[in-house]
Amino acid sequence: MKQPGVRSRTLRGLVVFASVIALVVAPASTAAAVPSPAEIEKQIDKAWEKLEPVIEQYNKVHSQLLANRKKSAGLQAKMAPLQLQVDLVMGQVGGIAAQQYRLGPASTLNAVLVNGSPQTLGDQLAVLNYLARSNTRKISGAVRLRDKYAQEQAKIDALVAQQARLDADLAAKKKTIQAEVDRLQKLRIEAYGSSTSGGSLRIGPCPAVYPGGAAGTAVKVACAQIGKPYVWGAVGPGSFDCSGLTQYAWKAAGVSLTHYTGAQWNEGAPVSRANLRAGDLVFFYSDVHHVGMYVGNNLIVHASRAGVPVKMAKLDSMPYVGARRPG
Repeated sequence: MKQPGVRSRTLRGLVVFASVIALVVAPASTAAAVPSPAEIEKQIDKAWEKLEPVIEQYNKVHSQLLANRKKSAGLQAKMAPLQLQVDLVMGQVGGIAAQQYRLGPASTLNAVLVNGSPQTLGDQLAVLNYLARSNTRKISGAVRLRDKYAQEQAKIDALVAQQARLDADLAAKKKTIQAEVDRLQKLRIEAYGSSTSGGSLRIGPCPAVYPGGAAGTAVKVACAQIGKPYVWGAVGPGSFDCSGLTQYAWKAAGVSLTHYTGAQWNEGAPVSRANLRAGDLVFFYSDVHHVGMYVGNNLIVHASRAGVPVKMAKLDSMPYVGARRPG
């Protein structure tokens, strides 16, 4: 038979053992599973598919706004000399009118008596009438042209005002978008333990195939940007978004592209997938909200999303919808 002290010590030991087991088991049963890096990347990709169309919409509105402001300034420059011409001709007509007013009926009769030649006065009046008609034609032509420009300017100014409001509205959303981007980036850093996404930014020679000419220049410039950060709305040289990278690369080759994927889709010749050549623009997703540059061997260079530097990727890494060849 065990002594009471032994029994007490045994009981205390069992209690301690049970407590340790409880401490070990309880957290395992209640702790939330930590998402894997792959799961977080999947979440980010899904969220980014929603964010990038908003970014490209901002790029579209902002590009249109800049173009229409330039057009408005051009029309104002055209109207300035026309207004000057109208003012000058009006001054001439006013002078003629004043002279004819001074040569009223009494003055005309007096001039005939003094000069003794009604024909002389008739010639003078005929010249004045000719000048008046000539100036009237000039001024009416200038006024018509000026009014045409003014009407066009009014339309453009109304469009500029509307786009400026849209531009301001989308710009106001930038903070919200950036906050979401920062949240996603924080998840990535927690998963990876660094700001990198893992893996190499170059998965092969870039360009894989060199086409020469303007396309060769564009593709070499695009490849040279690998490693630079994604910043939405950026067109280089230190950072880029997707359409900013392709615009920057082709600009180096002397080809102008709009900083908006939807516009770039319409600014080049359609190319079939079978005929892709390094330098071609390749577009992804059904709403064409993402663009990259083909570099050969089924590889692309693109500015994919915030938190990920410009990098190479496989052509099939995103839903492909088509390609365009600038130039």
